[in-house]
Amino acid sequence: MTTAAAVYLPSQHASVHDLPDDDEELRTVLAEAVTAAIGRQRPDGNLEDLAAVDDIGDMALGVVSLLCLSWHRGDRRDTELVDAARRGLDFVLAERIFRTDNPGEPFLRVRDSGLPYARYVLEAGDHPFGDWPSTVWALLHAVNVLEFGRGLITEAQWTALADVATGFWRWLTEASMFNPQQTANQAIGAVVAGLTLGRLLSEKSIVDDAMFLYHSEVRAARVVDRGLRLPVEHGAGHDQNYLPISLTFLARAYQVSGEQCFLEDGDEIARHLEMRLSARGFDYGGPRYSEQHSGCEGMLGLRFFSGRVEAELGRYLGDRRVAYYNASTPGLPSGHFAFATVWFFVDEHRWYRAPAEAPVHTRYSLRHGQASVSLTGDLTPYLIDAGATAVIESIVDHQHGIGPLVRYADGRRTLLTRPLGPARVRDVTGDGFGAKLVTKAVVSWDQVMLPVQQLYVTDGERLHLIAVLDRSALPVSAELAFLAGLPYASADGQRQRRIRTVSEPDGSPFDLAEPWRALTTTGGTLLAGRLALSAAAGLRVENPPQGPAYFNSVRTADMTLEQLSFWLGDDPRGYGNPDAGWRRVIATNHVLADPIFDSPHGRAVFALCYGPEPVALEVSAEEAPDGVLVRTPFFTALVGHPAGDIAGEPVLHVGTP
Repeated sequence: MTTAAAVYLPSQHASVHDLPDDDEELRTVLAEAVTAAIGRQRPDGNLEDLAAVDDIGDMALGVVSLLCLSWHRGDRRDTELVDAARRGLDFVLAERIFRTDNPGEPFLRVRDSGLPYARYVLEAGDHPFGDWPSTVWALLHAVNVLEFGRGLITEAQWTALADVATGFWRWLTEASMFNPQQTANQAIGAVVAGLTLGRLLSEKSIVDDAMFLYHSEVRAARVVDRGLRLPVEHGAGHDQNYLPISLTFLARAYQVSGEQCFLEDGDEIARHLEMRLSARGFDYGGPRYSEQHSGCEGMLGLRFFSGRVEAELGRYLGDRRVAYYNASTPGLPSGHFAFATVWFFVDEHRWYRAPAEAPVHTRYSLRHGQASVSLTGDLTPYLIDAGATAVIESIVDHQHGIGPLVRYADGRRTLLTRPLGPARVRDVTGDGFGAKLVTKAVVSWDQVMLPVQQLYVTDGERLHLIAVLDRSALPVSAELAFLAGLPYASADGQRQRRIRTVSEPDGSPFDLAEPWRALTTTGGTLLAGRLALSAAAGLRVENPPQGPAYFNSVRTADMTLEQLSFWLGDDPRGYGNPDAGWRRVIATNHVLADPIFDSPHGRAVFALCYGPEPVALEVSAEEAPDGVLVRTPFFTALVGHPAGDIAGEPVLHVGTP
């Protein structure tokens, strides 16, 4: 078998709260960035990165704002810095302010307004629909230069830039449709810019307009996911790249205005991230960037709101290529998103860090130490993290999830995860464990309703999954297995490596991309990346057939989830909805566990363990007066009757064996 080349997730690296953020480190980082920027400045004053091909319109002004930050902090006040900043700003005012409509711009409400704006790409007619966010970013840089560059730039430059900034605001709100890409982080950024500009110029009308736009264009359009309201990004709420950026904008909006609505809305986003993020900060899903994590852009918001909601949001796996500032060329600040760098460097909040021994429960997640499970709105697992490895939902015949799988005699397969009506949850903490029991009523293909109970127990190192269901409600001829999820990515230093092969302990690698192949384990343990997945009964892997809609197959094995999702999406890369593309996947590899042999009559019980090393998982289950008593080497659990107690509440008891 040919050894497959390593595939890494491009922008999920390591937890952002592990980046040094003490004053000395920030001083060193900024000094190096400023020195590099001045060193590459061209004779005409241009500070842009020559390697950049887009997001150019705000770059030079962004670098000027970094020079202003160095001045403001007192790090540098020498003539070289002064000269570079002033020449850089002169270049921007002369060469990067556009007042003639960009050919092909589809979102203008007023033609030939003459108002200033910034271009996403400098050439006329090239990607004009990117000009709105580029102008937002340019305005954010402008207000930072106005605020932090006093004494560095000349009074004439300050006055000229203030006039341009006012024109930017008018172009964004009068000449153009507001938020034409329906991307809330851009809209919130524009609101921050307006609030700051109005404060700096003592123009209450600008502040009032900014607040009106926030309530009418952002707040009013929020969507609800798992009980929390989120701003809309390209038609949906959650987005891996944009949601932390929105947090940064909301943090800054509050700092500038003192308005409580920004805190309240940021709290909801922060709680949503806490609920989604795995123990190591991994997650996926979104309407545009399904697994592209932000870097410096999200740092302020994650740190600011981590303390407010007392959640370790800093575990978020950020993009270390742009850790402190955006860089098209490594080590050279491009200026794009420099406003986030400025705000982070002047902010004095610290990361919230919770006690390691305390399990963290939300209705849709359980996290403890290095293990976690995240659940969908239907309370179906879609992400398990243990052994420094992410296991994502499997797909079988377009059905997504981790749960019991029924195969009927005629070949039809049904994943018993979709609830018929409300599901019930019981959380328990004690004896060093965190546990969550989910009870659902689901419907079989034969229109028979049966209860399915899935129990998650973690000691902080391993995640155990126990499933109990009524086997007698299914046809005798039906085969029953547990779909254990798809091992997807594992930590490799400060990167996340795609899992291309699995194996038994001391066994040969099994290629997940070889179509139709199957692997049946002899000892009930599968190694995937740094994860050992152990089952109390038989455990096997089944590969899907060849084809672009199968993951993994020969055609898709070198792709990340996001790349495949865009490939199957509605639009070219970068403009489609990757979640929609992911929904078009027919099947993934299937890791299937058998029911344990020692199950109560008429019941099927499954037991799995996700952890850093193989375990001997000897599990028994027996009927008890109040439900099913499950014994494992690590804990004993009473999974209560599906009907619950006398008040209908789920019953769960977990203790040491």
